[in-house]
Amino acid sequence: MADGAADRWPAPAKLNLFLHVTGRRADGYHELQTLFQILDWGDEVRIRPTRSGRLRRVGAAYDVPEEADLVIRAARLLQSETGASCGAELEVLKHVPIGSGLGGGSSDAATVLLVLNRAWGCGLTLDELAGLGARLGADVPVFVRGRSALGRGIGERLEPLELGERHYVLVFPGFPIATADVFGDPGLRRDAPLLAPQDCLAAIGSNDCEAVVRRRYPEMDRALRALAPWGRPAVTGTGSGIFIPMPSQTAAIRSAREIKNLYNSRAVRGVDRSPLHCRLDAEGT
Repeated sequence: MADGAADRWPAPAKLNLFLHVTGRRADGYHELQTLFQILDWGDEVRIRPTRSGRLRRVGAAYDVPEEADLVIRAARLLQSETGASCGAELEVLKHVPIGSGLGGGSSDAATVLLVLNRAWGCGLTLDELAGLGARLGADVPVFVRGRSALGRGIGERLEPLELGERHYVLVFPGFPIATADVFGDPGLRRDAPLLAPQDCLAAIGSNDCEAVVRRRYPEMDRALRALAPWGRPAVTGTGSGIFIPMPSQTAAIRSAREIKNLYNSRAVRGVDRSPLHCRLDAEGT
């Protein structure tokens, strides 16, 4: 292959519309049940395939060492598993705050797997790519598959669901929360019963990690209280990102403008199909 031109690819964020901790495994990981919805907003990854086998990160404006960055790890894993001799230059245009619980790093990794699988001619199936993604992080498979889904296990067992277009306000209080701190907290509830799929929509907004987050981070408790006049604010994942469901796009835009007087906020749309997958399908092979 000839060296390609750099192209910008979407790496959409996600919401955990609910998150229940149903148990703890012998290896220390937690068993979860959660409802994922992909958003029409997130990071972008600029990818330039090259003939050399070198993988290089460029222009990183965030504080993650290159060797630990999920985009480099994803590309390296794809190389090693397929024997690909090609390389790439990778640049993440970071919009999703680190530690917000919106899956920015995981989505970046999924975008790299999907785009380089095609650019390098690796020929892996979606199932195979999702399997690689699970080795990088529990949230990577949902982005590889690119659909709203009910998640089980550590989040990697996915059952696609049609949620339809939904509207939210995202609120960013301005600090990260470490997943390990939340899951390691002795006060975390770990025995939630599994919900039947037909009961999942009624659980939107519930998060077993929220009580721990509010206790460990008083500023999160203050933010959730301050946002109550605009609806039912909820924590997504184990991060500091807050989402408020809205009845319409107009309401989301109006509320986001009002909330900007208090916190960084934006109106977003929940979709059933990832913008990345829509573009890959549109461009064909």
